[in-house]
Amino acid sequence: MREYEGTWRECRRCLRALRAKWESYGRAAGYITLSDASEAERCLLGGILGKNFSEGNIRFSCAEFERGLQKTRFAPVDLKSVLEAYFGEMITVRKEKKQKAEQDRENFLEETGKLLERKHGPEGADSVWFRRMRKEKAFGYQLLIREYGRDREKAAQLIGNVGEALARLRLEEYEEEKAETALAVFAAAVSGSPHYFDRGTAAGQLLVSAVCCCMDRELPKGTHEWRELLLQAGIAPDLISSSIHAYGLHLRTAEGEHPAYAVFCRRKEACVVTRENLKGIVGAEAEGNTVFVVENEMVFSFLTGFLAEREEDCGLTLLCTSGQPRTAALQVLSLLDEAGCLIRYSGDMDPEGIDIADRLWKRFGQMLEIWRMSPEDYRNGLSEERIDGKRMSRLCHVENPILRETSEQVRKTGLAAYQENILNELTADLQEYIHSKAK
Repeated sequence: MREYEGTWRECRRCLRALRAKWESYGRAAGYITLSDASEAERCLLGGILGKNFSEGNIRFSCAEFERGLQKTRFAPVDLKSVLEAYFGEMITVRKEKKQKAEQDRENFLEETGKLLERKHGPEGADSVWFRRMRKEKAFGYQLLIREYGRDREKAAQLIGNVGEALARLRLEEYEEEKAETALAVFAAAVSGSPHYFDRGTAAGQLLVSAVCCCMDRELPKGTHEWRELLLQAGIAPDLISSSIHAYGLHLRTAEGEHPAYAVFCRRKEACVVTRENLKGIVGAEAEGNTVFVVENEMVFSFLTGFLAEREEDCGLTLLCTSGQPRTAALQVLSLLDEAGCLIRYSGDMDPEGIDIADRLWKRFGQMLEIWRMSPEDYRNGLSEERIDGKRMSRLCHVENPILRETSEQVRKTGLAAYQENILNELTADLQEYIHSKAK
């Protein structure tokens, strides 16, 4: 092939095309087309193929090229050897590369899964998540594979940190009220970086996917749902996410009544009390030693609007938990309970709402009264929204007598009932309470 050595460097385009065909088929197969071939390319290919090429495109088969090589003084020689000699490396079939890469990836996942099982046990939240992720190719699988493709070691560290986070969260007990940990503090404890699990980071996205797997939840669609998910898992994105809306609530510090909340009460205005605001608060008081609590923000706004329209001081305290009570809400309710206040709680009459009410009743006992969640209220608040069987399972452990009866109605109809549909009844109860105090 000495007669062609001077032109090999000038024919890189041809040899790259031949290499691509070999990597695709694993043999000399397919056709090569070189558009606007140079004089060097025409000379080289013409000599090997035994053809005269004029200006223009050149088209030939790889098999034809390999046969041409056998007519040189270096025969016998195969195309693969020529390509490996030219490029200075082994030529591997693309399919074999892909298979090897896939096997390496599976080995990585297998080894990582075993590490998680050794650390927290096969039934640990991290192991359960990892098995489901691999089997269903969901719950962060694509994100993890992407990170693995970028850096295998960093991907291993990512899995380890998310696994440690799941173990610390104890998500198998997520239905029990628990104190919330600030996201930055939690991230720093797990990884050393307070921003490690921030929303939008690979670690933050993978943690959310893992939490959704353990809680059997869909991925959050926006910032609000993201916050709600973390709060339910026991992580506070910030100190203001954990809050409770209040009307007529008096809070005390060691020096006496908190002046800011006294002004809200005097002006008959609602306010938001965050976990941050509760620093230094040692007590809470409700008008008439009774506090009305609703789950729904819209219902709270409607009722506070009704109360604010009254010219006289209604002397009533109303709170809104905005769904699942967070640390701030539980802290305020606990302070009111310590002060001997009666808590009258009303929520939506679906599995989640009944579950929240029942757990609050178990927590505060005789100091909490279920308000407007009876079977009759359920019938009055009925909607057309159907409840799937999975959600119904929440009703199996309800203990409050009133809520047990309502749960039975929910199971029979398969429909949810909402506070928005019994606004008149809720308003009437507040009106009656105000009148009873005025007597």
